[in-house]
Amino acid sequence: MGANASNYPHSCSPRVGGNSQAQQTFIGTSSYSQQGYGCESKLYSLDHGHEKPQDKKKRTSGLATLKKKFIKRRKSNRSADHAKQMRELLSGWDVRDVNALVEEYEGTSALKELSLQASLARPEARTLQKDMADLYEYKYCTDVDLIFQETCFPVHRAILAARCPFFKTLLSSSPEYGAEIIMDINTAGIDMPMFSALLHYLYTGEFGMEDSRFQNVDILVQLSEEFGTPNSLDVDMRGLFDYMCYYDVVLSFSSDSELVEAFGGNQNCLDEELKAHKAIISARSPFFRNLLQRRIRTGEEITDRTLRTPTRIILDESIIPKKYAKVILHCMYTDVVDLSVLHCSPSVGSLSEVQALVAGKPNMTRAEEAMELYHIALFLEFNMLAQACLPFVLQRRLQSASFFVQHSFQAADHWIFEESFQIETEIRTKRTKY
Repeated sequence: MGANASNYPHSCSPRVGGNSQAQQTFIGTSSYSQQGYGCESKLYSLDHGHEKPQDKKKRTSGLATLKKKFIKRRKSNRSADHAKQMRELLSGWDVRDVNALVEEYEGTSALKELSLQASLARPEARTLQKDMADLYEYKYCTDVDLIFQETCFPVHRAILAARCPFFKTLLSSSPEYGAEIIMDINTAGIDMPMFSALLHYLYTGEFGMEDSRFQNVDILVQLSEEFGTPNSLDVDMRGLFDYMCYYDVVLSFSSDSELVEAFGGNQNCLDEELKAHKAIISARSPFFRNLLQRRIRTGEEITDRTLRTPTRIILDESIIPKKYAKVILHCMYTDVVDLSVLHCSPSVGSLSEVQALVAGKPNMTRAEEAMELYHIALFLEFNMLAQACLPFVLQRRLQSASFFVQHSFQAADHWIFEESFQIETEIRTKRTKY
């Protein structure tokens, strides 16, 4: 069966003479030497025995052009000479313009250094991950005990249920407070330190120990098959905030502190309640942690456990306005400040709002709300919230210049009034003596 050279896309002619079985190397074409024909490409064949001089010249010039392209590309990949580029840019500038540019660069450098020094001077705020690590280590407000290899691990039901499907199913069978649950783990090689590291991972999203076994893919696969694969910590904590599963504390607000002291939380005296978890609020705020520990010392916590009712914390709304409660709780669970919920949570007890209504002033600006929330965060000793409020204030530093001046004058007026009142009292006392 013959082959017609015109049937091929490349112009191939039958080889005249030579060995029909000779093997040739081609790039981009195939050799048909089995049939006695060799497909030779004039451009791509590596056999140049029968090249014409003009073809060889073309090939040499083509390689030289390709080499130049590679050299040019290699030079372009090198780091740019910024000094040369700057000289070329400023070569046609006036001296005064160059001087202004230098001053601009010096000012920017000074601002950068000032910003760095301010960041170093600011105390580092504790993140959710760090507070969760302390929560696991110091066992604040635990409500269930896990028994593994004759060792007790006090933990928090809501956190484990939110983080791990295995524990969610396991803990649902023992809903009572302080339940002791014996752990039966099927994964081989899990000892007490490794089990503790697994619990630490559920609390923080990181293993609390350096163990080579955690680098073993087979063990990790077995653990994921038995316990399930949790989401990231922020996703699960956001879900815990949204659904409030296993909540054990409610925050109530009263606009009359005397009623709070007199009736101790009568339901008729309370406004809207917000659900939360003791573990989270005690881990994020020393104020709430000390409050809950004091309830334990006084025996109030035992009453709530006996009645199986969530602990009620009554807050004076003149100190902590109700409209900021959701913002505070949201930040405790997520480390994010969302001021958009403020206008959806009306409040009637804020001192600044009362002053604004009396003076006939308009509603508070975002900077004023952030400033008030900042002071509340300092009162609660919640540093993450305090630092998160500062950008909202700084973004409106120009628009709110009158706001800061007003607050400064209010503080100065108060100080002058106190000093003058004290001096007047001393003068009257001296006159009375004489």
